[in-house]
Amino acid sequence: MKLNFKTIPANIPKRAAYKFVILIGIVSLFADMTYEGARSITGPYLAILGANAAIVGFVAGFGELIGYVLRLASGYIADRTGKYWTITIIGYILNLLAVPLLALAGHWWEAAVLIILERMGRAIRVPSRDVMLSQAGQRIGLGWAFGLHEALDQTGAMIGPLIVATVLYFKGGYQHSFAILLIPALLALSILLLARRLYPHPEKLEKKPEKLEVKGITFPFWLYLAGASLIAAGYADFPLMAYHFQKTEVLSTVWIPASYSIAMGVNILTAPLFGHYYDKKGFFILIFVTIISSLFAPLVFLGDFKMALMGIILWSIGVGAHESLMRAIVANMVSIDKRGLAYGIFNTGYGIFWFLGSFLMGILYDISIPKLVIFSMVIQLLAVPLLWMVMLKINQKGVRGKS
Repeated sequence: MKLNFKTIPANIPKRAAYKFVILIGIVSLFADMTYEGARSITGPYLAILGANAAIVGFVAGFGELIGYVLRLASGYIADRTGKYWTITIIGYILNLLAVPLLALAGHWWEAAVLIILERMGRAIRVPSRDVMLSQAGQRIGLGWAFGLHEALDQTGAMIGPLIVATVLYFKGGYQHSFAILLIPALLALSILLLARRLYPHPEKLEKKPEKLEVKGITFPFWLYLAGASLIAAGYADFPLMAYHFQKTEVLSTVWIPASYSIAMGVNILTAPLFGHYYDKKGFFILIFVTIISSLFAPLVFLGDFKMALMGIILWSIGVGAHESLMRAIVANMVSIDKRGLAYGIFNTGYGIFWFLGSFLMGILYDISIPKLVIFSMVIQLLAVPLLWMVMLKINQKGVRGKS
């Protein structure tokens, strides 16, 4: 039944916020099933089409760069216009329909264009979607809301690579894998339109604080952005890891997407758990996860089969923290009128450093894998002092993770 937000009372029950988060999470489930299924094989696919490691690293990194830089404009436009739903829907259409078109690519540059277009669509939709999620999250706990959303999101990210692995197991080929992902893409878009119909005004879900503790974009936000950007620079993208697995035969063709599915399965468990502890304990949980997940690089790039799987699990723990805790922390730092812009700025800085790090690691891979590993670990650990300073500053001002 459609909710009538014109007559709904200010003390709307928490279950409405839960339902909204879950519904958007289901959209993300099918969306991630689509593009994360594709992402699990884009590295090997580019290699088959003639790309080398530097090109794979560049395409993956540049895709993330575009996918994050555009969020600045998207977030700003969303705040100025208030058209959060419209921008979200446009982004999802581009994000999802680019994936099955990869089946038609005949050269690595054609596939690269579609990979970048998919990231562009994601860039357009993410700030607006996250603002709407933060509005519901203010009522049920920001860490829990983003963690729950991330768990549903990563459920799709786990199933997508399994679909691809199944197609490859039955000798379907990469093109068939991309084509079959049209099904979850259409399901995601259908549920998104349903969510728009049921919750046309998600801002009504937001719990109004008795006293606004933060206004605009303050210094701790910029310090936090610097720390998060260092983490991004040292975080290898999965296509480069998949390229390594295929080249060294550490993992078989079927095991490459299957390993990505395992990583997403771990993420399903850890994202809501970390979100819950963030709401209870605050910022320290992100520092803890940063230190632990920085150990993925030596395991992935220097280890055997078992060590590589352990490294992917640590990598997935970090991904879960990036996708859930970081969004919750931004929402706690910035008032609602600047939140779309803040998400855009944060994601732009994060994406620039992700691109630079990914491209550099692709070059380092061709030069020296141990140097790649050292770079990855050192640059991530350099973020820890900055994150510690942020924690001290926001605790002094009383802006904690507790809701």
